Amino acid sequence: MQKFLIIALSLFIFSQSSCQSTGSTTSHEKTRASQAELDASAKAYFASGCFWCVEAVFESVKGVKEAVSGYSGGDASTAHYNQIGSGLTGHAESVEVYYDPEVVSYETLLKVFFGSHDPTTLNRQGPDRGTQYRSAIFYQNEKEKSAAE
Repeated sequence: MQKFLIIALSLFIFSQSSCQSTGSTTSHEKTRASQAELDASAKAYFASGCFWCVEAVFESVKGVKEAVSGYSGGDASTAHYNQIGSGLTGHAESVEVYYDPEVVSYETLLKVFFGSHDPTTLNRQGPDRGTQYRSAIFYQNEKEKSAAE
């Protein structure tokens, strides 16, 4: 019995630490933003581990319309999932955050970014390891750069 409990507890802990989507839906999930809403939104770019995890964190923030997984920091020709996994492309798994600056500020998004992961761990977050899981802020202008610094 004790061996089963340890195995079951280990499986429970492992399943709780995974960031992969279960495909289930809940009544409090946001509906997808329309293309017009996204076009009218401000954008910010962050990398802080598995992009699906990062996407989920930002999508839970009031004022965020959508967070889209992608790659930043490398050459566009090597931005393919199978190549990124090698850690040799220069890319980081990242998210493009579409947000309403009248509801949530860039500075608040930075607080979410820094509060949702450990930026001091080099090239890893949790069980994910490699340069593609590094912590990075891809600022778009001097104001964002200053706020990030």
